[in-house]
Amino acid sequence: MAIAERATIAAPRRRFFSLPLGVTLALAWLGLMIVVAFGADFLTPYSFTALDLKARLQPPVLMGGGWLHPLGTDELGRDVLSRLIMSIRMSLLIALFGTIIAASLGTMLGFVAAHFRGNVEQVVLMAIDFQASMPFMIIALSVLAFFGNSLVLFIALMGFHSWERYARIARGLTLAANEQGYAAAIRQLGAGPGRIYGLHILPNIASTLIVSMTLTFPEIILLESGLSFLGLGVQPPLTSLGNMVGYGREYITRAPWIMLASATAIVLTTFSISLLGDWLRDKLDPTLR
Repeated sequence: MAIAERATIAAPRRRFFSLPLGVTLALAWLGLMIVVAFGADFLTPYSFTALDLKARLQPPVLMGGGWLHPLGTDELGRDVLSRLIMSIRMSLLIALFGTIIAASLGTMLGFVAAHFRGNVEQVVLMAIDFQASMPFMIIALSVLAFFGNSLVLFIALMGFHSWERYARIARGLTLAANEQGYAAAIRQLGAGPGRIYGLHILPNIASTLIVSMTLTFPEIILLESGLSFLGLGVQPPLTSLGNMVGYGREYITRAPWIMLASATAIVLTTFSISLLGDWLRDKLDPTLR
């Protein structure tokens, strides 16, 4: 019995250590980012808005600076490490809620199109084609310039990015489920649409939707960074990774650490999520086995 228990405990360990090195490093980095996002209030050595003009543009430790500001200071003497930690929290928050909104909206419209068919399906498909044909950056710039900027509006706008991808997936997989017969059998037993789609079809297509979410998440991070870089994203006194890159570009020759810290976080985070998404696709997609 003891041997069986040890074998049961050792099995997950073997599966963990059998992960590809890139996936393991990606999971480690994403775990670090999650810890930073949740513990930002406790990890910041200074307030991210605290000014110290006497300490402005101090270099980081690796460039000859002191340990008082390990990543240096910016043009207003604000601690770069503190601002980086709070920026990671803000960017991940926007990407998380934007991805959830896009996935929920697209999946719901995909279910609606597959359920009603006919004119309703044609309207949804037209909306999908319209969204796919429009450059989202131009739409985002227009909306933010016309309605002004607020964090709630910005997150909602990010939620409209790539919803058509989920709508196509949900519609196609729902039609396939109806062809397989189990959805029709459940319907004949008297189950309503909410039960059929929520308890039977959605769990069967969840793996594909999750892989799509790992693709949308880094896209929203990059989109938020681009809009914040242009000054239409997160507004002061709040800060984000793109916001830091935007402010740091003016000091790229004198104080490159301001921009490099946030740019490195953006690259590593998006790259890690992409690696994890590719690995999940290989594991969850039955057509690749």
